[in-house]
Amino acid sequence: MYRKLIWLSLTLAAVGQLNAADNEPQQIPALLPTQQQAAAAHLTAKLIGEHHYKPVTLDDAFSEKIFESYLKSLDPERMYFLQADIDQFKEARTKLDDAVLLENLEVPFNIFNLYAKRATERYAYARALLLKGFDFQQHESYQYNREKENWPKSDDQIRELWRKRVKNDWLQLKLAGKDDKKIVETLDKRYGNFLKRLAKLKNDDAFQIFMNAYTTTVDPHTNYMVPRTSENFDIAMRLSLVGIGAVLEDKDDYTTIRELVPGSPAALSGKLKEGDRIVGVAQGDKDAMTDVVGWRLDDTVALIRGPMDTVVILDVIPAEASPDSAHKLVTLVRKKISLEDQAAKKSIITLNEKGVQQKIGVISLPTFYEDFEARRKGESNYKSAARDVSRLLSELKTEKVDGVLIDLRNNGGGSLSEAIELTSLFVGAGPVVQQRDAQGDTNVMKGYAFGVAWNGPLAVLINRGSASASEIFAAAIQDYHRGLVFGETSFGKGTVQTIVNLDQITQTQPPQYGELKMTIAQFFRINGSTTQLHGVNPDFSLPSTSDSEHFGESSYDNALQPMQINPADYHAINEQPDNLTLLQKRHDQRVAKDKDYQNLLEDIEDFNQQRKKKEISLNEVERRKERDALEAKMKLRKKEEGTDAEKSSANTESASSVDADADMDSEDALKKRDKKAKDVLLHEAAYALGDLVELQKSRQNPGARSGRSFRAAKEHSIQ
Repeated sequence: MYRKLIWLSLTLAAVGQLNAADNEPQQIPALLPTQQQAAAAHLTAKLIGEHHYKPVTLDDAFSEKIFESYLKSLDPERMYFLQADIDQFKEARTKLDDAVLLENLEVPFNIFNLYAKRATERYAYARALLLKGFDFQQHESYQYNREKENWPKSDDQIRELWRKRVKNDWLQLKLAGKDDKKIVETLDKRYGNFLKRLAKLKNDDAFQIFMNAYTTTVDPHTNYMVPRTSENFDIAMRLSLVGIGAVLEDKDDYTTIRELVPGSPAALSGKLKEGDRIVGVAQGDKDAMTDVVGWRLDDTVALIRGPMDTVVILDVIPAEASPDSAHKLVTLVRKKISLEDQAAKKSIITLNEKGVQQKIGVISLPTFYEDFEARRKGESNYKSAARDVSRLLSELKTEKVDGVLIDLRNNGGGSLSEAIELTSLFVGAGPVVQQRDAQGDTNVMKGYAFGVAWNGPLAVLINRGSASASEIFAAAIQDYHRGLVFGETSFGKGTVQTIVNLDQITQTQPPQYGELKMTIAQFFRINGSTTQLHGVNPDFSLPSTSDSEHFGESSYDNALQPMQINPADYHAINEQPDNLTLLQKRHDQRVAKDKDYQNLLEDIEDFNQQRKKKEISLNEVERRKERDALEAKMKLRKKEEGTDAEKSSANTESASSVDADADMDSEDALKKRDKKAKDVLLHEAAYALGDLVELQKSRQNPGARSGRSFRAAKEHSIQ
């Protein structure tokens, strides 16, 4: 008890500089809707009602769905509102349709203003808790996943939730090596910054959140964008922003790296990877680190962006580390990220056994890119994914590869015309995809290739992050029986969106109404089925590293349901594959002896178990034990990988590269935690394609040696 009092007094001394008055809830002025916003809402409803692929009636029943979506947008973990607050807006459940149709947004703005008031109260209380300190010897836990819990019923109940939340924040920093004084400074600044951002909220913020609650209730890919958001979207589509080249997402209060843009400073540094969490940003060596935990994503992005050739320093928690682990600082120089940095890459994996070699050509395609403007102007050498892949295929044929593997993992789509042209490189002229509009009219979209660029063994590697145009390509290769699809079930996005500029419709200048991204059609495979919701199911499955419950089209409650239409007029190139059972048998025998593959399976199981957890211990001893066990496991894994690398006598061939959008909410899965895991799946796909090549040769030449399983090189290079 004496030691505890000493610790508490030291903590109080450390936070003596905090002004108790600063922790009192600030009075935030109520936000009011503008006439233009009310008009924009009405125009949006009119466009959705008349032109959306799935007509919806904006009535009281639909209003209740919008209401639930709105609450989830404002308070997803149910940490701000009380049950009494929800009861207060009981009548509002059926009034949100009237708010839009009658151009009176008072009700949704009242809900937002109460959210801002409650959030201000909660963070002011959180700052006050820093004056008291915590006892980390107690055995209690913090429930961080409250998405499906009841709303707190009393002030005491919600204060207890926030006490545990702040205690967890403190413990994370303590385990990361910060002393009590620094912890208090960091958390006080973090909570204070959130209060400052609340005070700076504008009516555009409230309007954007409400409108997206409405539009995404229609379907997950219909979105409204206020002028500021619309400008950011245009920058992303042009791929010409100045920054570090990382696609970011908000996940559990952390700004998390979802994807690294090929050729960007973030990718070329080798210091960042998918799944890393950015907790701080500094502008150069002399600037103080700004804590960004809990920040809005667009605010963090604005902080990371900046003038070309300037320095930004990121405070990062590595993807594979626990939040309690030590952070790392990553220094990057901002560069212009352009279309030229998007690259299709080729590489060769050499498979060896007893003097017999096979060469598998790998083409990695991060997006279906196309320089639309250059093509419109008639420039002959405009950038094109299909053109670049065609050239790479020509090079691979010269290098006499035995098979080609197209890697579309995490390729979220892009140009539809490029997907069609790319398909034609393998199947020739003919139907590739069907598109059905809101009136039920179907258009069969065909490729018009002048010749097949590759007619040898082919496989396509996909994962949950493969969406839209990627699914069109993989589905067509599958339907034509042109090649096999390896990996896991794809995202399942089979819908088409268009951008409607509301200011152009109303002829408003300067822009004030924003833009609407709206679903207007659905894709169908040439066999009449659809990739919508179901995705593309692989012919040959590899371990799933994604959380399908929270990532992919099936994770949306209101995703458009799949349907069947008539097949297009097409003819399969080959017979239905009949050697999948044998491929699976060889795969099972091979991976049973592959330590890297078994490690990946173990990691997937651990990650799946972690996903099921909703609580975390607030006992310091228990948390240290968990963290130390994870770090010890990672160190042992890296040591084993280093030993394996030294023992490996793999043949590698250098690979050349050429310059190479998804509408999805992405969930960081285990596949993005470590590059090694990604390589394991790529190599096993190459092994399986090698087996397919051998089986096909055996069928053509019965005297050829069969039953052989190739052991592939441990590494291959991509330069």
